[in-house]
Amino acid sequence: MELTDNLNIVKFKPLITPEKLKANYPQTEAMADFVAKSRTIVQRILTNHDNRKIVMVGPCSLHDKDATFEYAAKLKDLQSKIKDKIVIIMRAYFEKPRTTLGWKGMIYDPYLDGSYDIEQGLNQARSILLKITELGLPVGTELLDPIVPQYLADMVSWAGIGARTTESQIHRQMASGLSMPTGFKNSTDGNLTAAIDAVRAAAGTHSFMGIDRNGQVIIAETKGNRFGHLVMRGGTNKPNYSAEYVAFAEILLKKAGISNGIIIDCSHANSGKDYRRQRVAMLNVVEQIKSGTDIIAGVMLESFLAEGNQKPKPGEPLKYGMSLTDGCIGWDETEKLVNIFADSV
Repeated sequence: MELTDNLNIVKFKPLITPEKLKANYPQTEAMADFVAKSRTIVQRILTNHDNRKIVMVGPCSLHDKDATFEYAAKLKDLQSKIKDKIVIIMRAYFEKPRTTLGWKGMIYDPYLDGSYDIEQGLNQARSILLKITELGLPVGTELLDPIVPQYLADMVSWAGIGARTTESQIHRQMASGLSMPTGFKNSTDGNLTAAIDAVRAAAGTHSFMGIDRNGQVIIAETKGNRFGHLVMRGGTNKPNYSAEYVAFAEILLKKAGISNGIIIDCSHANSGKDYRRQRVAMLNVVEQIKSGTDIIAGVMLESFLAEGNQKPKPGEPLKYGMSLTDGCIGWDETEKLVNIFADSV
């Protein structure tokens, strides 16, 4: 009989189960308590029951554990100075959706060499989440592969669904079962409707195929995620952080029966893909908050120890603390902008 399936598969490799990974890198009771409390704080900010604002800040993607921990320690110190006004959530992004090809993040290629040691990538990702949480910082990440949450989600205080996957039924279903508040970015063309539809869809109940902690293929039945919200990141050649776009988003959300606040992403299309222009977007948001706008729950910044970004080159060492993907503002600019934002609250 002629074979008709798996014709383009080179090989299948066994993968560690979520239960085994968690046994290797266990969550302590103190960590579990911290994550649970952090999620509750985010929920309260999104629903205007906590007057603080969220700053989601960190590298576009993680690739270096040492630089990551140095950055996290700086964030923790900054958080301690403004904790009455701002809740800092560190971006810890391990999966990167690509428009065509490119490095897909630490989980998929932790050695940056095309070896795709995914099991080692999961090991590194979980160990990083444990360390950042132990420092006392909540963590936010984008969830791309629907299998990944079983490995990492217990350590995540906020989850994001990206602009390329907001319209995906698979990701809306996945979000309906996530245990943390989940932000949906508007589409890459700037359309808000898809993200608002996604928030509504994720609030509903769903049944879908997945895996459990033991790696068993199962049908997951969800009760819905009540803390889905809109993340405004701009669109093709047009930012959407200014007051008129925020007011329009508020009208659309009210019509959809969604009362949760929004996050403004100061990067991506809102900065014209120029990391230095995150300042422009941030300062505009600051003025909106000062004027009394209360639907804005927080902002997102792409930031690392060193400004800019770099491309890995064979035989050449990487610059320490510099992004491999999108350009980031450096630490000095980060500290200035976060403090300016705190002063507006």
